Amino acid sequence: MSSALAPFLIFFAGAVLVALTRGWARSVVLLAVPIVGALNLWALDGAEPVTVGLLDYTLTIARADRLSMLFGYVFHLAAFLGFIFALHLKDTTESVSSMLYAGSALGAVFAGDMITLFIFWELMVVTSVFLILARRTERARAAAMRYLLIQVLSGVILLSGVLIRAYETGSIAFDFIGWSGLSSSLILLAFGIKAAFPLLHNWLTDAYPEATPTGTVFLSVFSTKVAVYALARAFPGTEMLIYVGATMAMFPIFYAVIENDLRRVLSYSLINQVGFMVTGIGIGTEMALNGAVSHAFAHIIYKALLFMSMGAVLFRTGKINGSELGGLYKSMPKTAVLCIVGAASISAFPLFSGFVSKSMILVSALEEGYPAVWLALLFASAGVFHHSGIKIPFFAFFAHDSGIRCKEAPTNMVIAMFLAAFVCVFLGVYPWPLYDILPFPVDYDPYTAAHVLAQSQLLFFSALAFCALKLTGLYPPELPGINIDVDWAYRRFMPRSVRYLMAAFSPVDKKMRKTFIGVVNKAINGAFQYVGPKGVLARALPAGAMVFWTIALLAGFLVVYLI
Repeated sequence: MSSALAPFLIFFAGAVLVALTRGWARSVVLLAVPIVGALNLWALDGAEPVTVGLLDYTLTIARADRLSMLFGYVFHLAAFLGFIFALHLKDTTESVSSMLYAGSALGAVFAGDMITLFIFWELMVVTSVFLILARRTERARAAAMRYLLIQVLSGVILLSGVLIRAYETGSIAFDFIGWSGLSSSLILLAFGIKAAFPLLHNWLTDAYPEATPTGTVFLSVFSTKVAVYALARAFPGTEMLIYVGATMAMFPIFYAVIENDLRRVLSYSLINQVGFMVTGIGIGTEMALNGAVSHAFAHIIYKALLFMSMGAVLFRTGKINGSELGGLYKSMPKTAVLCIVGAASISAFPLFSGFVSKSMILVSALEEGYPAVWLALLFASAGVFHHSGIKIPFFAFFAHDSGIRCKEAPTNMVIAMFLAAFVCVFLGVYPWPLYDILPFPVDYDPYTAAHVLAQSQLLFFSALAFCALKLTGLYPPELPGINIDVDWAYRRFMPRSVRYLMAAFSPVDKKMRKTFIGVVNKAINGAFQYVGPKGVLARALPAGAMVFWTIALLAGFLVVYLI
């Protein structure tokens, strides 16, 4: 038995302390918990799994290997940055929810069995929904309810797959599963919902932009990355994931380019980046898996940085639409510079973190004989530069001058963004500390002349295309509007269809119910010859009749039961 604690316990205990403290004491707790948790990871690394007994099963609540440790490291780092960013908060609910959410995500990535994974899978949903509700708007409340419904559905599907698999194999171990049969299909579907697979993705673009400025930072870190971790552990080498991932990498580009809400642009961009990771997992080679999980590590930090910068803009201006912003570099120059660092990282500029991780996936696709997939990912790389590398900083801080004059972001927000930007640059310049903690040995040098030149050309021509489209007026303008996505089917089409059908069949329904009640009343009146008000609901039956019908119903039940 290890002397280390299960990582989630430290965060759960921290949530209790956060609820009981105020002021500087709460700030100390928020910053201390991820530091203590990181120290606990050192003790857990290489130690025996932490297990508990439940009925006839042994649950492994903390199993450390190179894959789970990598996600453990980055989750602790991201939580630390997120808590710094949120130090100005006085909302106890949001602070406690963030702590519990981070702990639940850690519980999921260190789970050694499927039952433990399911428990934390659902705890992530219950704890994270308050980060959306904390916005306290009607749109946020509606988005939170939809988010809760879809995420709980994911958990129900996961549990169904786990129970079927346990019945078929007698095992609940959370290791390689592979795609074959009903149980694995259900588990894969559950993972796919949380990873925002195509057609299953709208919970993300619906809910994340409606969360609080700090809540969206935490949401961007944990849910989809836990799904990436689960796919990497259970379904590496599943070829179907290659094409799912390539589709994920491409389709959000078109929505992000025309989207006006800049946090929704980043939400589509998040799906785009997860698509690269899913593709790497589907390829399944050591280099591809290293590329997928290293890209998850880098993505967590630079995506958090981008959401922080937009959260700071929303916090100071109360606006987030590109059509309403512009010229903020005059009021928020530090935030603008740090946002550009995040934009360069997600665009995979040389010397930034995205460059040293994404390239392994692209190289793997080409080496393993998927040239069409490689071209799709290349197109997606150019697209992400357009919508996140250029659009986000350009329309928020430059473009036209909106006339908004505000204060720079609060000091704690600037510090959090600066530390995230530092990590992005450090890993881009010196990626070997990241490579050293990857699941497999790394024999890859991102800074070859061919790779640097090819990526620089891609970025240069993408920037040239943006300038040409902008100057000629062909680039989609930032205008208020509603973009129709797959969620239109269940948010608009289905409810309207149900209302139409109800209105159309209402007269028939009323007539049928009236006729049925009339027949029942006539039968009862004829059977008991009761003199009084007519109608089955208008009068009471004699006690003897009530006893008769009660006995008849019980007799019928017994007959059906015995048959």
